[in-house]
Amino acid sequence: MSIGFTLLASDGAARAGLLHTAHGEVETPVFMPVGTAGAVKAMTADAVRATGARLVLANTYHLMLRPGAERIAALGGLHRFMDWPGPILTDSGGFQVMSLAALREMDAGGVTFRSHIDGTLHRLTPESATAIQHQLDATISMALDECTPYPATPDAARASMELTMRWAERSRRAFVARAGYGQFGIVQGGVYPELRAASAESLMRLDFDGYAVGGLAVGEGQATMLQVLEATVPLLPAAKPRYLMGVGLPDDLIGAVARGIDMFDCVIPTRAGRTARAYTSAGVLNLRNACHADDSGPLDPGCDCPACARHSRAYLHHLFKAEEMLGPMLLTWHNLRYYQHLMQRLRAAILAGRLDVAAAEIRAGWIDGC
Repeated sequence: MSIGFTLLASDGAARAGLLHTAHGEVETPVFMPVGTAGAVKAMTADAVRATGARLVLANTYHLMLRPGAERIAALGGLHRFMDWPGPILTDSGGFQVMSLAALREMDAGGVTFRSHIDGTLHRLTPESATAIQHQLDATISMALDECTPYPATPDAARASMELTMRWAERSRRAFVARAGYGQFGIVQGGVYPELRAASAESLMRLDFDGYAVGGLAVGEGQATMLQVLEATVPLLPAAKPRYLMGVGLPDDLIGAVARGIDMFDCVIPTRAGRTARAYTSAGVLNLRNACHADDSGPLDPGCDCPACARHSRAYLHHLFKAEEMLGPMLLTWHNLRYYQHLMQRLRAAILAGRLDVAAAEIRAGWIDGC
C-alpha cells in the first residue's frame, strides 16, 4: 500500500486530515520547510523539529549534482544523511533546471542542461528523475514537469501542459511502488481553467498518490492564484492529498487552505529570516529598522521560539547590524515556528468549524509592528 490520507474534518472547502507514510504520520494542513540541498538553511535538524515541522522538502536537481544520488544512497539514504527520519518530499528538479541551469535544451524526451555549479553536462528525463528520487529514498516523489512560465499564451500553456502530462505518464510507469511511499502528479495549465481541468483529468487517469498544483506564485498575483485554485482544486480526488507548490506568504496559505489545499512549501520564511524580516502575529517586521534598537520587548509575545522567549527585539536588531550569524539563525527559527503555528491554528479552526473566524482574527492582527 502506498501513502494514505485520512480526511478528519471539512469546513467549507478546507480540510483537516492525516497523511500516513512509511516515515510517520503528518497532520494536515502542513507547511514543509525547504531543505533544498539536504539542509534547511541556518537550522539544525533538531531545530527544525523543534519548530513543529514533521515533513520537509529536498530537491532532486541540487542533490543529483552535489553530492550525487549514488553517494547519498551508499551512505544510507537521505533520511540518515540529513538526520531526518521523518517523511521527506523531493521536488523533481524540473523547475530548477529551467531557472538555474546555465544552458538547457528541452525536447520530448527530457531536458539536457549544464550544471550551474561547474558547467558539466547532464540529462534529466521522467525516468531518471524518478530513479534519482528512489535512490534518495524520498517518501514522496514528484513527477517531472515543466513549470509553465507566466505570462504564457493559451497555445504555449497548452503545449507546456501536454508535455508535462506525457512526462507524468512516463514518471508513473517508472515509479517503484513500496508500502508507505508515494508519487504525486503536478497539475499545470497556466491561468487557464480549461487547461487546468484537462491536466487534472489526465493525471487522475494515472491514479497518482497525491496531486500537486504547480505553476503558481510565478508573478500572476494572489487574486489570480486563488481563482485558479477555485477552478482546479474541486476537480481533484477528495481522498488524496493536495499540494500547492512554492507558496507562499501567510495570507496565501490562509487563502489556499480555505480552498482545499493540504500541503505547502516555500523558501519565504527561511529567506526572510536571513534578511532580517520576521513574520509575527502583528505583521511583518524588519529587525534592521532603528525602531527596534531600544526595544526590550519580545519579537512576538505569543511565540515560544528561542528568538522570542529568550531575546529582545533590541538584541535581534543588534545581531543584524553587527552581521552576527546568530541573527539569521534565530529569525529563521522564529519564522518557521510562526508558519507551523499558523498551520496548527488553521487545522484547529477547521476541526472546530470556525475557519472563517480564525482567518479574520489572524488577519486583523497584521498591523505595522513599528
